[in-house]
Amino acid sequence: MFEDFINALQNFRLNKTRTFLSLLGVIIGVASVILITTLGQSATANVKKSFGSSGLDIVKISSGFMNRRSSSGVQFNETFRDELWDNIENIKKIHYVNNLSSTLVYGDLSVNGSGVAIEHDYLQMYNFELEYGKFFSVTDNVSGAQKIILGSEVAEALFPEGNALGKTIILISSNIRFGFEVVGVLKEQSGGMENPSTSVYIPRGFYSKKIKPNADASSIICQVTDQKFSTKVAEDIKSYVETKTGVENIVNIMSMASFLEQYDQIMGTMTLLLSGVAAISLLVGGVGIMNIMIVTVTERKKEIGIRKALGASPTAIRLQFLVESATITLFGGFLGVIVGIVLSGIVVFAMNWEFSIQWGACLLSFFFSAFVGVFFGLNPASRASKLDPVEALSAE
Repeated sequence: MFEDFINALQNFRLNKTRTFLSLLGVIIGVASVILITTLGQSATANVKKSFGSSGLDIVKISSGFMNRRSSSGVQFNETFRDELWDNIENIKKIHYVNNLSSTLVYGDLSVNGSGVAIEHDYLQMYNFELEYGKFFSVTDNVSGAQKIILGSEVAEALFPEGNALGKTIILISSNIRFGFEVVGVLKEQSGGMENPSTSVYIPRGFYSKKIKPNADASSIICQVTDQKFSTKVAEDIKSYVETKTGVENIVNIMSMASFLEQYDQIMGTMTLLLSGVAAISLLVGGVGIMNIMIVTVTERKKEIGIRKALGASPTAIRLQFLVESATITLFGGFLGVIVGIVLSGIVVFAMNWEFSIQWGACLLSFFFSAFVGVFFGLNPASRASKLDPVEALSAE
């Protein structure tokens, strides 16, 4: 077999143009598969990176469409909090949140921000970090302290000089003005379902006492004991509420982990579909190789006749041409892997994505190219092995 491999390389050197054209189809097919799978993997990694690691263990509950129309709606009060603790497993923390549209003013500067009234430890639950300052304490929430934590973009807009700590700003909500002392500024960071950069946070105790007394929460944030339980907890909450009220779509349940799982499935399906389309070019390349090998057999009839006259068996002749066919596709597969990785790297670099390659796809494409060579080389190899020595020797 090694001798057949050396002979194949010699034949390739003698027919450079034909060899290059045969390689081209395989290279394009393998490179296309690797390019598509790598871009799909890199796009998925980029999406996950943009959401960050925070929020993957979070389940958010908000009122659904039917909750506003049904007389048996769910109220996000302390009774419902107790029901969640008693009936849903794998919950670590439950935070009640109220949202308010707000305009923030400091001196001559103003900016619109997303106001969020939160309970103690809410920001730490998301793993948000402070640029400077401190988080709210339990006392701040219970007493309803007039303190505020600013997102990075809000702080930059109101305090271009960068010294917001201890300053008093005005928050305007529903045409009512409230003064708050800035106790902290968050770092610029991603937070999954939460966008801390454009948000401002106040103690929920102040909201429920001064802005909207005894208000139910507008949404509930549940932290699960492990992010692997996020999807199950979301399903359990939805099932519990719908069973309790007998109404579907009475709450909206959002889970970043569920979203990313669905995204992975969609991207996986799309990548598989496109890879299948790209793999067709490998089959087309295989057909081209078969045609070229048939021409090669025709041109080398005299060589085949001499080998048979000297005692070469049909199996040896068949193996010779199979080795040639497999060798060209293996070289094409190897070059295709390199070209695919290089092209993927260029595109990913241009898109400023995180480079993530599926090595399994590289190996699969490489071995599939070898299979294509053997499969489409069978017919020419079989023809060569069946040639009559006398007829082959008399060929011009």
